[in-house]
Amino acid sequence: MTGNNLILRAVEPSDVDLLYRWENDSSIWHISNTVAPFSRFVLEQYVLNSHEDIFTAKQLRLMIEKTENQSTVGAVDLFDFDPLHRRVGLGILIEEENRGKGFASESLDLILKYCFETLMVHQVYCNIATSNQISQELFKSKGFYLTGTKKDWLLINNQWVDELLFQKINPSN
Repeated sequence: MTGNNLILRAVEPSDVDLLYRWENDSSIWHISNTVAPFSRFVLEQYVLNSHEDIFTAKQLRLMIEKTENQSTVGAVDLFDFDPLHRRVGLGILIEEENRGKGFASESLDLILKYCFETLMVHQVYCNIATSNQISQELFKSKGFYLTGTKKDWLLINNQWVDELLFQKINPSN
C-alpha cells in the first residue's frame, strides 16, 4: 500500500530490533495492554509467522515506511478481525521523533482504504484513552465517531483513565 510519502509494508526479519524497542517501552504498554517485556526470541517467532493471512490470524501488523529513504517510522495494527460481522480493530504507533509530521494521517488513509475496499469490512473501530487528545482528533478527522466510554478502563501511572470507543462505519459495505 503506497501513499504520497509512505508505504505500508509487511513485517520483515530486519524489523526485529525495532519491534523489540517498541514492545519493551513500558511508557506505551497501556496502549497495547502489555504488562511484561517481550523477548527477542518471541518477536523473531512473531515475524516468522507474520505471513499468516488476516483471515487465519485475525490480526495484521504493517510497518510504516517513508518512501524517500525507506526508514520505518511506525506500525499500524489490525486486530480482532471478525469476517462474519465484517469489523476490525485498528491501532497505530508513530515513533515519538516522527510525530506531528502527517505520517499517522496518511497511514490511516491507506489502511482504511485497505479495510473497506480489500477486506470489505463494514466498520473499523479503535480504543483511545481520554488523555490522548491528539489521537482523538486524528481519528475524528478521518470520519470516526465517538460511540462509547469505558469508565475507569485503564490504569495508567496508578490512576484510572476512561477509554473511548470510536467507530467508522462504511454504509456501502
